[in-house]
Amino acid sequence: MKPKILVILGPTSSGKSDLAVKLARKSSGEIISADSRQVYKGLDIGSGKITKKEMRGVPHHLLDIVSPKKVFSVADYQKIAEKKIKEILSRKKLPIICGGTGFYISSIVDGLVLPKVPENKILRKKLQKLDLVWLQNILKKLDADRFKEIDTKNPARLIRAIEIASALGKVPPIKSVPKYECLQIGLSWPKEKLEKRIRSRLLRRIRAGLIPEVQNLHKKSVSWKRLYDFGLEYRYVSLFLQNKLSKKEMFEKLTKKICQYAKRQMTWFKRDKRIVWIKPQNIRLAEKLVANL
Repeated sequence: MKPKILVILGPTSSGKSDLAVKLARKSSGEIISADSRQVYKGLDIGSGKITKKEMRGVPHHLLDIVSPKKVFSVADYQKIAEKKIKEILSRKKLPIICGGTGFYISSIVDGLVLPKVPENKILRKKLQKLDLVWLQNILKKLDADRFKEIDTKNPARLIRAIEIASALGKVPPIKSVPKYECLQIGLSWPKEKLEKRIRSRLLRRIRAGLIPEVQNLHKKSVSWKRLYDFGLEYRYVSLFLQNKLSKKEMFEKLTKKICQYAKRQMTWFKRDKRIVWIKPQNIRLAEKLVANL
């Protein structure tokens, strides 16, 4: 039999971390983050990284594992996450993947066999100087099929796809070899309520020190370009700090972009018919599903 794992997913601001902690405490679980920004050291408030207090004693993995100056790929994530899953299972605990980065989650749930193309530092250095439109055009010319599938708003993904296409001629079809029996629970909110939660959470993050966090990252030699590439909070706060946006413009644009991002997340997740969607307040149903895993 394949080892069993639990996945808690959903759009940003849906309450995934809170539910994962509650289920981990009930089912003797350990949590593995599936968030493409929470892997980076120093990206705390803007990425919504769970605090020690919020963890409530539950072990969390794949937080703060890489410098924000480095690029961290889905292949990197998959390798480390699978190692952590093995360790958690060896302790007779339940591995719980929790996050909103669809590709990270799919790499584990579907056992994606990713192309083994080493990092091309010279090419990456050149590509990291280009803006989003340039990267999109390069990939479109190299591999139109991959361009249709990829998140075209994500510079890191575009750069990796260009790197693979440059090495192999095109990005090969990704095979799937599932290693685990997975229960995927998704948190679903009505659109209006989720947007209200997004706006309220952004206000809390600004009050908690989001702007000084971004300022401090730049002081520690994280370039404005790199901060821009992290997207959302880091992109728009960095533009504000460079006097390219007023504070009001920053807040309104950022709120709109986070809502659009939540919509893209749901579009990705809705393709997977294996996900069991629940209302966030229905904790008992989630507990029942996990008990039957």
